[in-house]
Amino acid sequence: MIQYLKTHNFTLVLSGGGALGITHLGVLHDMEKYEIFPSEVVGTSMGGIIAACLSIGMNEAKIYSNIRKFASVSAWVKLSFSGNALVDNDKIANIFQDIFQDKKMKDTQVPLKLIATNLRTGNKKVFSQKDDIYIKDAILATMAIPGIFDEHIIENESYGDGFICENLGISEASSSAILAVDAIGENSFDKTMPNNFFKTANILEMFEKSIRLLIYNQSKIHKQYSNKYIILIEPVTKDYKTFHFHKHKEIRATGLDLLHD
Repeated sequence: MIQYLKTHNFTLVLSGGGALGITHLGVLHDMEKYEIFPSEVVGTSMGGIIAACLSIGMNEAKIYSNIRKFASVSAWVKLSFSGNALVDNDKIANIFQDIFQDKKMKDTQVPLKLIATNLRTGNKKVFSQKDDIYIKDAILATMAIPGIFDEHIIENESYGDGFICENLGISEASSSAILAVDAIGENSFDKTMPNNFFKTANILEMFEKSIRLLIYNQSKIHKQYSNKYIILIEPVTKDYKTFHFHKHKEIRATGLDLLHD
């Protein structure tokens, strides 16, 4: 795997997954160690945030320092008392402004694609260098989980999280080879049923497991219909919740040491 990636152009595809997406940082750490560099990056939701940081030349340590800002929920959560979502985007928009300033999709060092969903039509939208928009706007679109974050308006269209259409964006890769890191892959859910003392805990676990299974099966179909050479990495994230940003150190570790020959 390592030698192949060092000698071939490939697209790095990073999935969504909330806090589970922090696992991508472990993979990036090892890519830097082995001097492996993608020719293109594609990201959805949390994978989109990390892909965007990588595309403008940030190393893994710097990306990790930015992601740690999410560890303190109060740093980016501002409850909304109107509209369609629980969280107002003001605070998180300021974080992205600090990181990306006024860089546009065309200003990246590595070509970047970010996947979002048009909430009016239901169609997938892929933001790329062809779109004359700010990176921060494309990120606010790709990570806008409906009902949690405000939908993001770009050119009079409302956009939400890309996971609705394609959580693992392999179909958008331009290269014939893909390194895909799936935070909500086969190793993201237990093979057993919840068995907590309190029924409410079982219900919540079943709901989250169902969502992970839905996304996993969506990605599996995209892989089955792809004619690309796909190197798939599925970190073991089943012990963590999508909101476990405070466990960033442990989740990052799940992505380490998964590249090998």
